[in-house]
Amino acid sequence: MSCGWLPVPLRHVVLAGACCSALMAQLPAPTPAPALKPVSYWQQVRPLLQGRCVGCHQPAKAKGELVLTDYHSLLAARQDKDPVVVPGEPDAGQLLAVITAHDGKPPEMPKLGAPLALADVELLRRWLSEGAVDDSPKALGPLITMANPPVYTKAPVVTSLDYSPDGALLAVSGYHEVLLRSSDGQQLLARLVGLAERIESVAFSPDGTHLAVAGGSPARMGELQIWDVATRRLELSVTATFDSLYGVSWSPDGRRVAFGAADKAVRAIDSKTGEQVLYQATHDDLVLDTVFSKDGSHLITVSRDRTMKLIHVATQQFIDDITSITPGALKGGLMAVARHPARDELLIGGADGTPKLYKMFRDKARKIGDDFNLIRAFAAMPGRVFAVAFSSDGERIVAGSSSSGSGEVRVYHPCDGKQLWRYESPCGIYTVAFRPDGELVAVSGFDGNVVLLDAETGARVRQFPAVPLGSAVPIGQDPPAPSLPAPSLPAPSLPAPPAPTTGLQTPAGPRQ
Repeated sequence: MSCGWLPVPLRHVVLAGACCSALMAQLPAPTPAPALKPVSYWQQVRPLLQGRCVGCHQPAKAKGELVLTDYHSLLAARQDKDPVVVPGEPDAGQLLAVITAHDGKPPEMPKLGAPLALADVELLRRWLSEGAVDDSPKALGPLITMANPPVYTKAPVVTSLDYSPDGALLAVSGYHEVLLRSSDGQQLLARLVGLAERIESVAFSPDGTHLAVAGGSPARMGELQIWDVATRRLELSVTATFDSLYGVSWSPDGRRVAFGAADKAVRAIDSKTGEQVLYQATHDDLVLDTVFSKDGSHLITVSRDRTMKLIHVATQQFIDDITSITPGALKGGLMAVARHPARDELLIGGADGTPKLYKMFRDKARKIGDDFNLIRAFAAMPGRVFAVAFSSDGERIVAGSSSSGSGEVRVYHPCDGKQLWRYESPCGIYTVAFRPDGELVAVSGFDGNVVLLDAETGARVRQFPAVPLGSAVPIGQDPPAPSLPAPSLPAPSLPAPPAPTTGLQTPAGPRQ
């Protein structure tokens, strides 16, 4: 039967079908969907483990005798009993079992924070199914650990210094580590080597028994470490954000540790458990330093956004901008803050080069254009002020700056603003600290040397490299550095650390 004999609607259907059949015969066969690229250990698996697992499973803190910081440690873990990873058999190892929920119960790991996202679990399953291939760059050197500390050919930029409360120890930032030296700098007592490549801030606890360290691996992770000073063991490692952490500080009772971050937020954790107890994100740029009020009820933060903010700790609420909110009143970002040891008065430094003293709490209604909380502005310094500190009696303040490759240190009297002395440095100064007895000021920065200055006159007492240079130097046998004579100082209060051992350790540049 021809189409001409069909009713019009049916004739259209037949003609359309014939046309579609002819068209489909001319089309190429559909292209199959591209196969998924194999999962990369180096680019996908390693960052995932680094962000969620290595806080408790690293050479300095190998919980469960398990290290997840590199491929070979991961593959070798527990192969003699319950292997963590079995290439090609994702369900044969323990890795997926502990990060997956079972029978309505949440996953066993990670202990801190939320469970891994389902997409992350599936990523690990694919990697295991594909044979758990290692694509780490071949040029990588050995893992830096407590048993294999960094070897320096040149001193790194020193970003942070802090004296222990008894004045016996000086903590100095290095690469991947914090170095504990005797008060006069002549003896290297311990090397606290952790995961964070860049150390941004160090601070002893109020009782001197612990050291908090903020830093990270830039553009990859931030890490907050808490070390037991006497045993030289890492008690806590908490990762946060995908960039370095800054400005670590302790609450007066030692229960909380606060730090800033590149994600514009400030956080505080419980110093024993690592649990986050405060989060506040009212800044508009990097949070570079923090300090608690005298009674610990408030936290003060400074940022590259030019503001100093007041936060109520118990409620995590933003209370006030301590500095002026008038546009143009502040000429640059703030980089450092310190609190008077006996009063709630705050010393800040930043890009405008002028150290300033503020009272913490406002007792007058705010008016646009005022800077009511400002007590005093000190004489401007060249360049940017990167570091400020009070003496332990609150009778002096010190500030360090950097400008066009050189630096300066000044000491002022906080009550009348009088400049007591200044020290000119051939390099930028990024950190300053008064020794608790008030006799010395330690300063350091771009050239990697620590300089001890007489706190009364500013005269240089001693200079030494922050780190041991050349071949690895045994702890306690740091070679003497050229220096001026040092005053008599109390002997360190801690015993010399045990000699480095092989295997696992059981208990984990300037800011722009």
